[in-house]
Amino acid sequence: MLIGMCGAEFPDVREFLARELPEAEIAVIDHGAIPDFTVDVILPAGGVVSAELMDAARPKLIQQFGVGLQGVDLEAARERGIEVRNVPAADTGNAVAVAEIVIFHLLALLRRFPETVASVLDRRVGQPTGATLAGKTVAVLGTGAIGQRVLELLDAFGAEPVGIGRRQENDLLPPGRYFQADRLDEALKNAAALVVCVPLTEESRGMVGPAAFAALPPGGYLVNVGRGPVVDYQALLDALRGGRLAGAGLDVTWTEPVDPADPLLEQNVLVTPHIGGVTRESYAQMAAAFAASVRSVV
Repeated sequence: MLIGMCGAEFPDVREFLARELPEAEIAVIDHGAIPDFTVDVILPAGGVVSAELMDAARPKLIQQFGVGLQGVDLEAARERGIEVRNVPAADTGNAVAVAEIVIFHLLALLRRFPETVASVLDRRVGQPTGATLAGKTVAVLGTGAIGQRVLELLDAFGAEPVGIGRRQENDLLPPGRYFQADRLDEALKNAAALVVCVPLTEESRGMVGPAAFAALPPGGYLVNVGRGPVVDYQALLDALRGGRLAGAGLDVTWTEPVDPADPLLEQNVLVTPHIGGVTRESYAQMAAAFAASVRSVV
């Protein structure tokens, strides 16, 4: 069995798959390259799976290691009769891992972590003065498996979570703390932070833009664990430069890896390199689910 993995990012995926699929060989397909060999399975990872790549590689299955399928030309796959699958976040530990990185970013922003590092280096004690997550209203855009787990953790920290989703109601929240997505601006009016958990679709692209940042009270924060383009890049940069936003925490960016010279990084922006779901626990469970799916087809 030959698996073609798009790009060399997420290197530990290969280690975990080798344990679950010892009979498989994994070949890395460079981004934008068209291989001169065929594969049984294409693993998109963070790459683009185009019609041209499908025609060259002729896979029996396109299987993502994780949730996101935004890089896959789904229409081209349908036309060629190639099944496309992902590994849902709910039952693999992925949702737990990503939700924890949300809390990491929120705490780091509220407790002014970059300034605490500077204080240590400058031998200062008792500064900076941060803020607590407890008591803060935090809006969570996207109430799927990841968003639901974020809501639970926020509640455990004593925050006041507000959910924003497509459904009419949410089991974890009373009606006054749940809003449908078309009421995003209303949901943000009392929020100290907005957490973005939605996948990238044509409907969600640029969903968090000037209107959303204007709706957040001044001095709020943004945390994005969905996909970079769900947030309007220029609107975020303008909100940070203008002081409307106090800071942002990003586990996903518009291009990955992020350019160290990106103007966003001149602002109070904390970036982690798309590691929200990258834990040994979640990888073990995702690899098992990936292997089971592949064996059912190949």
